[in-house]
Amino acid sequence: MIRACVALVAIAAFAGPAGAQVLGSDAAACRPGEGPAIAVEVTGLKDRTGELKLELYPDDEAGFLKDDHVLIAAGKTFRRVVVPTPPNGAPMLCIRGPRPGRYALLLTHNRDGKNKFSFWTDGAGFASNARLGRSRPKVEQALVEVGAGVTTVRITVQYLRGLGGFGPVTP
Repeated sequence: MIRACVALVAIAAFAGPAGAQVLGSDAAACRPGEGPAIAVEVTGLKDRTGELKLELYPDDEAGFLKDDHVLIAAGKTFRRVVVPTPPNGAPMLCIRGPRPGRYALLLTHNRDGKNKFSFWTDGAGFASNARLGRSRPKVEQALVEVGAGVTTVRITVQYLRGLGGFGPVTP
Protein backbone atom coordinates (compact mmCIF):
# COMPACT_ATOMS: atom_id res chain seq x y z
CA MET A 1 0.00 0.00 0.00
CA ILE A 2 2.77 2.44 0.91
CA ARG A 3 4.65 1.53 -2.27
CA ALA A 4 1.50 2.27 -4.33
CA CYS A 5 1.11 5.69 -2.66
CA VAL A 6 4.75 6.57 -3.34
CA ALA A 7 4.30 5.56 -7.00
CA LEU A 8 1.22 7.78 -7.32
CA VAL A 9 3.07 10.75 -5.82
CA ALA A 10 5.97 10.21 -8.27
CA ILE A 11 3.57 10.06 -11.22
CA ALA A 12 1.77 13.23 -10.11
CA ALA A 13 5.08 15.08 -9.74
CA PHE A 14 6.20 13.88 -13.19
CA ALA A 15 2.97 15.16 -14.68
CA GLY A 16 4.03 18.75 -13.92
CA PRO A 17 1.85 21.70 -12.91
CA ALA A 18 -1.90 21.18 -12.86
CA GLY A 19 -1.46 17.63 -14.14
CA ALA A 20 0.17 18.67 -17.42
CA GLN A 21 1.87 15.75 -19.09
CA VAL A 22 5.59 16.21 -19.70
CA LEU A 23 6.21 15.93 -23.44
CA GLY A 24 9.16 15.18 -25.68
CA SER A 25 11.81 12.56 -26.27
CA ASP A 26 13.64 13.75 -23.12
CA ALA A 27 10.57 13.50 -20.83
CA ALA A 28 12.21 10.85 -18.61
CA ALA A 29 14.97 13.35 -17.72
CA CYS A 30 12.34 15.53 -15.96
CA ARG A 31 11.24 12.83 -13.54
CA PRO A 32 11.88 13.58 -9.85
CA GLY A 33 15.46 12.75 -8.96
CA GLU A 34 16.62 12.94 -12.58
CA GLY A 35 18.45 15.65 -14.47
CA PRO A 36 20.14 17.76 -15.43
CA ALA A 37 17.12 18.86 -17.43
CA ILE A 38 14.83 21.81 -18.10
CA ALA A 39 11.06 21.47 -17.79
CA VAL A 40 9.41 24.25 -19.81
CA GLU A 41 5.81 25.26 -19.20
CA VAL A 42 4.53 26.84 -22.42
CA THR A 43 1.97 29.67 -22.19
CA GLY A 44 0.43 32.14 -24.63
CA LEU A 45 -0.08 29.87 -27.63
CA LYS A 46 -1.98 31.60 -30.45
CA ASP A 47 -3.59 28.33 -31.51
CA ARG A 48 -3.08 24.55 -31.36
CA THR A 49 -1.66 23.95 -34.84
CA GLY A 50 1.72 22.65 -35.94
CA GLU A 51 4.46 21.70 -33.52
CA LEU A 52 6.48 23.02 -30.60
CA LYS A 53 10.26 22.95 -30.80
CA LEU A 54 12.63 23.41 -27.87
CA GLU A 55 16.34 23.94 -28.59
CA LEU A 56 19.33 24.14 -26.24
CA TYR A 57 22.34 26.25 -27.33
CA PRO A 58 25.69 27.32 -25.88
CA ASP A 59 25.53 30.30 -23.51
CA ASP A 60 27.52 32.64 -25.76
CA GLU A 61 26.50 35.00 -28.54
CA ALA A 62 28.74 33.19 -31.06
CA GLY A 63 26.91 29.86 -30.67
CA PHE A 64 23.41 31.18 -30.01
CA LEU A 65 20.96 30.31 -32.84
CA LYS A 66 23.76 28.83 -34.98
CA ASP A 67 22.98 25.98 -37.36
CA ASP A 68 22.78 22.69 -35.47
CA HIS A 69 25.17 20.93 -37.87
CA VAL A 70 27.84 23.61 -37.29
CA LEU A 71 27.47 23.40 -33.51
CA ILE A 72 27.56 19.60 -33.41
CA ALA A 73 30.57 19.45 -35.76
CA ALA A 74 32.42 21.88 -33.46
CA GLY A 75 31.55 19.80 -30.37
CA LYS A 76 29.35 22.58 -28.96
CA THR A 77 26.14 22.15 -26.99
CA PHE A 78 23.03 21.58 -29.07
CA ARG A 79 19.88 19.60 -28.34
CA ARG A 80 16.38 19.68 -29.88
CA VAL A 81 13.01 18.32 -28.81
CA VAL A 82 10.01 18.54 -31.18
CA VAL A 83 6.42 17.60 -30.32
CA PRO A 84 3.03 18.10 -31.99
CA THR A 85 1.19 20.99 -30.36
CA PRO A 86 -1.21 19.35 -27.89
CA PRO A 87 -4.92 20.08 -28.48
CA ASN A 88 -5.47 21.51 -24.98
CA GLY A 89 -3.88 22.27 -21.62
CA ALA A 90 -0.61 23.98 -20.77
CA PRO A 91 2.11 22.03 -22.58
CA MET A 92 5.16 21.05 -20.53
CA LEU A 93 8.24 20.13 -22.57
CA CYS A 94 11.42 18.58 -21.23
CA ILE A 95 14.93 18.88 -22.62
CA ARG A 96 17.96 17.16 -21.17
CA GLY A 97 21.07 19.20 -20.43
CA PRO A 98 24.51 17.66 -21.00
CA ARG A 99 25.63 18.72 -17.48
CA PRO A 100 24.79 21.41 -14.94
CA GLY A 101 25.66 24.86 -16.26
CA ARG A 102 24.36 27.85 -18.16
CA TYR A 103 22.68 27.42 -21.55
CA ALA A 104 20.53 29.38 -24.00
CA LEU A 105 17.04 28.02 -24.60
CA LEU A 106 14.74 28.75 -27.56
CA LEU A 107 11.09 27.72 -27.89
CA THR A 108 9.31 28.03 -31.23
CA HIS A 109 5.72 27.39 -32.27
CA ASN A 110 5.92 26.18 -35.87
CA ARG A 111 2.32 26.84 -36.87
CA ASP A 112 2.51 26.11 -40.61
CA GLY A 113 4.16 22.69 -40.39
CA LYS A 114 7.20 23.71 -42.45
CA ASN A 115 10.56 23.04 -40.87
CA LYS A 116 11.67 26.67 -41.19
CA PHE A 117 10.79 29.60 -38.95
CA SER A 118 8.29 31.92 -40.62
CA PHE A 119 8.58 35.46 -39.30
CA TRP A 120 4.97 36.12 -40.37
CA THR A 121 3.17 33.14 -38.80
CA ASP A 122 5.32 31.34 -36.23
CA GLY A 123 5.93 32.22 -32.60
CA ALA A 124 9.03 32.23 -30.43
CA GLY A 125 9.88 32.57 -26.78
CA PHE A 126 12.83 32.70 -24.41
CA ALA A 127 13.31 32.12 -20.70
CA SER A 128 13.45 35.85 -19.84
CA ASN A 129 9.99 36.42 -21.37
CA ALA A 130 11.15 39.94 -22.30
CA ARG A 131 9.26 41.41 -25.25
CA LEU A 132 11.19 40.46 -28.38
CA GLY A 133 10.31 43.47 -30.52
CA ARG A 134 11.82 43.71 -34.01
CA SER A 135 15.50 42.93 -33.52
CA ARG A 136 17.32 39.61 -33.41
CA PRO A 137 17.20 38.31 -29.82
CA LYS A 138 20.35 38.49 -27.71
CA VAL A 139 21.68 35.46 -25.88
CA GLU A 140 20.98 37.18 -22.52
CA GLN A 141 17.23 36.85 -23.19
CA ALA A 142 17.57 33.08 -23.50
CA LEU A 143 19.90 32.12 -20.65
CA VAL A 144 18.93 29.45 -18.15
CA GLU A 145 21.03 28.19 -15.25
CA VAL A 146 20.61 24.40 -15.08
CA GLY A 147 21.37 22.55 -11.86
CA ALA A 148 21.97 18.84 -11.26
CA GLY A 149 18.21 18.17 -11.06
CA VAL A 150 15.26 19.54 -13.01
CA THR A 151 15.09 23.30 -13.60
CA THR A 152 11.59 24.61 -14.33
CA VAL A 153 10.91 27.69 -16.46
CA ARG A 154 7.78 29.23 -17.94
CA ILE A 155 8.01 30.63 -21.46
CA THR A 156 5.31 32.79 -23.02
CA VAL A 157 5.27 32.46 -26.81
CA GLN A 158 5.37 35.72 -28.79
CA TYR A 159 4.09 36.35 -32.31
CA LEU A 160 4.44 39.18 -34.83
CA ARG A 161 2.13 41.97 -33.61
CA GLY A 162 2.40 44.55 -36.40
CA LEU A 163 5.04 47.25 -36.67
CA GLY A 164 6.05 46.87 -33.02
CA GLY A 165 7.51 43.44 -33.72
CA PHE A 166 7.03 40.31 -31.66
CA GLY A 167 5.02 40.29 -28.47
CA PRO A 168 2.61 38.07 -26.52
CA VAL A 169 -0.86 37.49 -27.96
CA THR A 170 -2.42 39.00 -24.85
CA PRO A 171 -0.51 41.85 -23.14
